[in-house]
Amino acid sequence: MAVRDRAVDLAAADGALRRVPTQSRARAKVNRALDAAGTLLAREGVAAVTLPRVAEEADVSVGALYQYLPDRDSILAVLSAEYHAKHEALLDALMPAPGARGGDPVGAVVGAFVRLYREESGTRALRDALRSTAFPGLARDHKERMVAKVHTLLAAHGLTDPDGPDHVARTVFFAADALMHEAFADSASGDPALLAELEALLRAYLAARPG
Repeated sequence: MAVRDRAVDLAAADGALRRVPTQSRARAKVNRALDAAGTLLAREGVAAVTLPRVAEEADVSVGALYQYLPDRDSILAVLSAEYHAKHEALLDALMPAPGARGGDPVGAVVGAFVRLYREESGTRALRDALRSTAFPGLARDHKERMVAKVHTLLAAHGLTDPDGPDHVARTVFFAADALMHEAFADSASGDPALLAELEALLRAYLAARPG
């Protein structure tokens, strides 16, 4: 099984790990365990993500895993940090070149996130699961970073004041976040009618803004 190196994501999940693995062998075990946890999450849901099940799936001992990821909360927090990083990188990638204001930012952003939601079917469950863990601040901090990135993106397209308050970006992000989650609540491919309404809502809202 191919294992991804999660060095950046492990650092981002501040406080979630009992200790951060430094040796390559230990990192490989933790990365393998996180891949196994993601597989269990996609296949069986959050309830399946327990230390014994993850250790068994990853073919590591519970004791070895406990040194770094002592419980379900820690595992979910690291997986969530990874998922959050993908969202943030996606917005960064959609930023236009300086001075370029053409294109369709609403369609580009909604389309990119629809593709991500479809590819990451298992981790969609992390949104609700993280609220009940010991690390709810991870989700809130991520959302604040996303609002700041949306503000920058809108300003780059001339759709909001770059030096003004972020209430437009906050409205766009939280409306899109809620409707996107709802669109994928019961369908791995997303409810097309609800996704179309999301685009219509964002376009109408931004078109109605002064200037």
